[in-house]
Amino acid sequence: MKTITNEMLINFKNYLLCEEKSKATIDKYVRDITVFAEIMTGIELCKEKVLEYKVKLIEKYAPKSVNSVISSLNSFFEWMGWYDLKVKALKIQRQIFAEKNKELTKSEYERLLTAAKEKKNERLYYLMQTICSTGIRVSELKYITVEAVQIKTAIINCKGKTRTVFLPKMLCKMLKEYIKKNNIKTGSVFVSKNGKPLDRSNIWADMKKLCESAEVSKEKVFPHNLRHLFARTYYQLQKDIVRLADILGHSSVDTTRIYTMETGEEHRKQIEKMHLLRC
Repeated sequence: MKTITNEMLINFKNYLLCEEKSKATIDKYVRDITVFAEIMTGIELCKEKVLEYKVKLIEKYAPKSVNSVISSLNSFFEWMGWYDLKVKALKIQRQIFAEKNKELTKSEYERLLTAAKEKKNERLYYLMQTICSTGIRVSELKYITVEAVQIKTAIINCKGKTRTVFLPKMLCKMLKEYIKKNNIKTGSVFVSKNGKPLDRSNIWADMKKLCESAEVSKEKVFPHNLRHLFARTYYQLQKDIVRLADILGHSSVDTTRIYTMETGEEHRKQIEKMHLLRC
């Protein structure tokens, strides 16, 4: 009888740890499988039941979210050797243009900086500039250390890969002043009151507090959008998507393409500049 037990979940989690999956990935996989297991309590698992669950997911969530859950379940089924329970992901047509209502513009970013400064939130002011000028992930902020600022270089270890991130001279100058003012002797620059690296949720909440005074939609304001702004700005200047993929730490250029998508409005402006119409 195929049922999911707590012991299986614990062993699967240990397997993911051995595979050196990130904490975020492990937490998500375990969470998705736990929810599925609770719904299927007392029910013998079969392909039909998994497909029924897939239909419920489709009714409730966006296609990308559905595929994310399916990926978690399929990984678990494969680990268990339950290959007959694996289901296919939804086919999603590749998105050509970014949604204008979710794309943070440079002017909006600058208004957020102004708002942070006016609210005297220095930490957030420099933190946002650090992400936006380097393209690092929020989870990689802990690698922006006093030592890294001194040598203008951060060594990022993420998802089993190591990459070098160069810190702009102006950023280092600003961070050195911040470090001196806050008497930070060593380790991560952006820390909480107890000295631990900032939590993603705290940064997210602090940024949301800037929306009203900065007059920027809340849908656009979250840490990862700063990374997207870096990627679009870099690509507009260099047009080198392979180099950008390396800078962002992407293993696939296809992932990087998502970051460099323009809005339909930008595409419209480019078409207008072609001057192929005549009255």
